[in-house]
Amino acid sequence: MPATGNQDEVDVSVVIPAHNCREYLDRCLTSVLVQRIKKEIVVVDDGSTDGSAELLDLYASYHKDSIRVVHIERSGGAGHPRNVGLGHATGRYVFFCDADDYLGPEALERMVAMADRNGSDIVLGKIVGHGRRAPVSMFQHSADRAELGDSAVYNSLCCFKLFRRDLLERHRIRFGEGMPVGEDILFTVHAYCHAGVISVVADYDCYHLVSRPDGSSVMQQPGSRDPIAWLTMIREPIRVMAGHVEPGPLRDHLLRRHFRLDVFAQLGTVFLESDDIRRKDIAREVAALCDEWYTPGVHERLGAIDRQRAGALDDIDRLVRLARIESATVRRRLTGLRWDGARLLVTGAARLDGIGRDDGVAVVLRSRHTPHTELFVPAQRKGGEFTARVETSTLDSGVWDLRVAVELEGVVRFGRLGAERESGITCPPPRLFGDRVILPYFTKDNGNLSIDVGGHVVGVPGTARLIRARWGLGNRLVVDGEVTVAGTTPAAAQIRRIVWRERQTGRERTEPVTALPSGGFTARPAVGKLTPGTWDAYLELDLGGPPARFRIEADAEAVAPPRRWWFAALLRTVRPYATSGKGRLSTVVRRLTPGTIVRKIWR
Repeated sequence: MPATGNQDEVDVSVVIPAHNCREYLDRCLTSVLVQRIKKEIVVVDDGSTDGSAELLDLYASYHKDSIRVVHIERSGGAGHPRNVGLGHATGRYVFFCDADDYLGPEALERMVAMADRNGSDIVLGKIVGHGRRAPVSMFQHSADRAELGDSAVYNSLCCFKLFRRDLLERHRIRFGEGMPVGEDILFTVHAYCHAGVISVVADYDCYHLVSRPDGSSVMQQPGSRDPIAWLTMIREPIRVMAGHVEPGPLRDHLLRRHFRLDVFAQLGTVFLESDDIRRKDIAREVAALCDEWYTPGVHERLGAIDRQRAGALDDIDRLVRLARIESATVRRRLTGLRWDGARLLVTGAARLDGIGRDDGVAVVLRSRHTPHTELFVPAQRKGGEFTARVETSTLDSGVWDLRVAVELEGVVRFGRLGAERESGITCPPPRLFGDRVILPYFTKDNGNLSIDVGGHVVGVPGTARLIRARWGLGNRLVVDGEVTVAGTTPAAAQIRRIVWRERQTGRERTEPVTALPSGGFTARPAVGKLTPGTWDAYLELDLGGPPARFRIEADAEAVAPPRRWWFAALLRTVRPYATSGKGRLSTVVRRLTPGTIVRKIWR
């Protein structure tokens, strides 16, 4: 429920642990001070020796109402100073910020508004990285209520979030202490388990995660992701989660995150970089976690490579091969692209870098707007090249991105197709197949190959031309014309209507159209009923996507002459004309009363 506290109540306590980060403090503290909410800033100086303590005291002296500094002996990790800061917090919400990071100017205002509107216990604000990887999957769109078991919020276990302080106090949720890394995972997992409402602010850059150029932050230290230490650390958060979540789909969903990002991740690049003895130790620790927590439900939710790892923990050589396959770059090159009837013929070369074999290649089309929809097109191999024939006429309306898939030992690796291509390769022209237009194109950002079915993002090439316009009965303008799309005559059912659009206001009026054989069309628009103004004429077609409009082209000699007539004491004047330059059909409509006419005469 929205907050109803008094005006003096602090909205957010911002807790900042600080250790030897003097050069970053100005930016961090300024970013919090400019937040337009009722706030308090609790900075816990964790035994700094670089002048941070003195700078913090200076800030506190200038901002007595906002900043409180607590000095403690060096603790060796962020967990203890965060707990100390939390103990001093009085706000309705708490936000944890590291001293080398900073907030967007409207971050807390937006997150508090989200929390108050929805009664949220946790609000995730979009995190962006500067030289560091930032979580992405949970920030695809904002959400008033993100379900823990039906969203990606649990993928983010860092503590850079807005937490309702009452939730933390009621359940004694605290950071792990004496832990060089992972102390926030334990805290956030515990908070997720008790949160009634979780919300996401994804349309604003709330938190800026910064990499220190000198590599001095904890997570940039060489041993910060030691695989054995990480596997040992992650046991406690898993136990906490399992202690609050009953066995079943929700627990399996949460365990999937831990196995994918915490457990099996240690069998990747870090596994390759380890010696044989170390690899056996890592595999043994992973196997122990699998023995305790790996369920059939977790297995079903994981990708192919992790499922295979789970079955190969006693085969170090197999684990090494899987790690090499996973880390290998997919080298691909587009060597040909052309139409073969209704099929798009795609040829190219693809391989896993550093691995001299594979078990097959395919071209995969992924729907951009429904990413889980994929179409695999098997490729034929000849020498070092592959050829795939894409049946474009069977594709659903939408934008399809093309990737190449290389399979080896049951693992499929993907690479976007098109950016690397032979010189001189251009996209084949658009085609009209049945009731939809197919437009292959290379994306503007990276030059990758995509197919637009229906004209969603690519302009449809076509021409609507006026053959003649004449006046008919009832002062209707009879319009005869013809249309082509992508060099082809569209079917009669695809020609929908004529749209008149007023140039200044954007108002529109539609008129029915009769389709004729061979791309012809005729219409009898009541142009006299148009309101005064200049109206431009479009022909609208259904080509399998959003309505496609073509400006009706016209030669001056094909346009009907102006016409005037009286109706209900109004002189209506309609002047069709072909615009200068490109020559397109437009009409000027005026209405004059007798009084207006007299005034014009006597002027």
